[in-house]
Amino acid sequence: MTPTIERDEREYDVVVIGAGGAGIRAAIEAKMQGARTALVCKSLFGKAHTVMAEGGIAAALRNVWKEDGWDVHFRDTMRGGKLLNSWRMAQLHAQEAPERVLELEEWGAMFDRTPDGLILQRDFGGHRYARPAHVGDRTGLEMIRTLQHKAVELGIDVLMECTITKLLLDDGHPSGAFGYWRQSGRFILIRAKAIVLATGGAGKAWRITSNSWEYTGDGMAMALESGADLVDMEFVQFHPTGMVWPASVRGVLVTEGVRGDGGTLKNSRGERFMFRYIPEFFKAETADNEAEADGWYENKKDNRRTPDLLPRDEVARAINAEVKAGRGSPHGGVFLDIASRRTPGFIQSRLPSMYHQFKELADIDITTEAMEVGPTCHYFMGGVRVDPETEASTVAGIFAAGEVAGGMHGANRLGGNSLSDLLVFGRRAGLGAALYAAGQRAPGAVDEHEVEEAARRMVAPLERGASLTGAPTPEAEDPYRIHSDLQTTMQDLVGIIRTGSELEEAVRRIGALRERLDRVAVKGGRRYNPGWNLALDLRSLLTVAEAVTRAAAMRTESRGGHTRDDFPNPDAQWATRNVIVRMRDRQLALATEPLAAPPPELQRILSGEPAKTEPAIESTVPTPAGGFR
Repeated sequence: MTPTIERDEREYDVVVIGAGGAGIRAAIEAKMQGARTALVCKSLFGKAHTVMAEGGIAAALRNVWKEDGWDVHFRDTMRGGKLLNSWRMAQLHAQEAPERVLELEEWGAMFDRTPDGLILQRDFGGHRYARPAHVGDRTGLEMIRTLQHKAVELGIDVLMECTITKLLLDDGHPSGAFGYWRQSGRFILIRAKAIVLATGGAGKAWRITSNSWEYTGDGMAMALESGADLVDMEFVQFHPTGMVWPASVRGVLVTEGVRGDGGTLKNSRGERFMFRYIPEFFKAETADNEAEADGWYENKKDNRRTPDLLPRDEVARAINAEVKAGRGSPHGGVFLDIASRRTPGFIQSRLPSMYHQFKELADIDITTEAMEVGPTCHYFMGGVRVDPETEASTVAGIFAAGEVAGGMHGANRLGGNSLSDLLVFGRRAGLGAALYAAGQRAPGAVDEHEVEEAARRMVAPLERGASLTGAPTPEAEDPYRIHSDLQTTMQDLVGIIRTGSELEEAVRRIGALRERLDRVAVKGGRRYNPGWNLALDLRSLLTVAEAVTRAAAMRTESRGGHTRDDFPNPDAQWATRNVIVRMRDRQLALATEPLAAPPPELQRILSGEPAKTEPAIESTVPTPAGGFR
């Protein structure tokens, strides 16, 4: 059929959508396998959200603690995820993370060093041993710099400021991706044999978030619309330490590395309140009192944890409880103090970004004053359901890696595991996509009617805006107002603490916002029009927000990053069940499915036994047989 929509056209074997750590690593692997590869950036190359991951890359390198190993890392990850993780993903991650970190070092990453020249590792919440490898508190930035240089060296085509809005299929297989150039508004069609989604999460659905503007759930929404499954969408992580003041920077991340390097949380009375919130699950390896915790920081003769470094869900709930009890800081958070525990020189050398961040944004010198911090929407544990070996989704030829993919982290992610997740599963996704593409003669056929419909939907807000003479009316909605109302809904009703009635109200409001979106009107043209860009992002934001809310309503218990005030305890019936979200006839459909139990050897590791053998790391993964298996 003759094209009816004016557009740019490209053709590749593999197109990777999203240029954070997972996306670049996937593109590198696909290219190294000989696939013609394109890397699509919604923003500028190198400005991915990965650069905001500050603390470290979790990997059992054993440079600080020889007692560490993949088995301990696996156990920590599973326990942090409340055993709801995909055990195979957690196993592969723990086994392969050291190799991926060393590979990054070979490609030029400049890590901090131990006195004998090895990669230095620091303490992080939920990790039994000092595990995350780091570059001060700028680890994500160094990762992106290194991967970016490798991608350029390999000659990967990079399409910057390009937003993909729809995946195209032919008989259930990828034929390409359709979207637009943000600068010009011109449409682009990228034909491809295989597609890797690496678009991150959807934190911009909440008002207080550490996420940047790109995080609007594009990949999750496109995967749903293409027939793929989402899993664990109810589990959204609220990082316990984001800035709370001034209001203009509320939610900006304060790295867990502050607590990993000795920082402590205190309430308005000066109490280290975390000692009141140690769950039974962690008491056996957590300091019992403040003096013991101080001793651990000073000599580290044992491996017991200070409660300031409990997993993030535990700490976030504790801070929320202190604020609600009237023991919060003046601006609605708590205090994070490292000034009384470390020298100014130590703080400025180990936490240079945090020092400058508070100095420039809040006029606070963290070498002499405590920081005010509070929970901020940070990370999606849920996402596209994938095969652990290849990262293939339930739609043949579509792969996913990084935060857009679910399963690895279960009910809660440990700090530092996101960056190693990007490397391990970014590589596997790129390899899986390249092998899949090698088995296809050409991209599938493009349905011009489908492209035309997608284009019409994209320009509709501009066509409605062309008739406006003043401000938008109820018949012509403003995208910024819809976005603000969505953020208020999710912040107030689908936050850290949830109830059934509030979740029902949130579903109702999201439905009303979707109706308003059909009337959104934007003035101007397609060139440099942020209002139009937001109007297009809202469709994904609303889809993902509804998936989170409905999944949270279905899970009638509290577990990890999902807390129900009306069901405050874990329920054994939910301990081994995932909530699955699908799209049927353009409506979300939810179901529960049993979670596969780990094999006996991993069960023994979870109970505390060491692994009997070191892992044999495979350099390749099996050729995918066509979709999830």
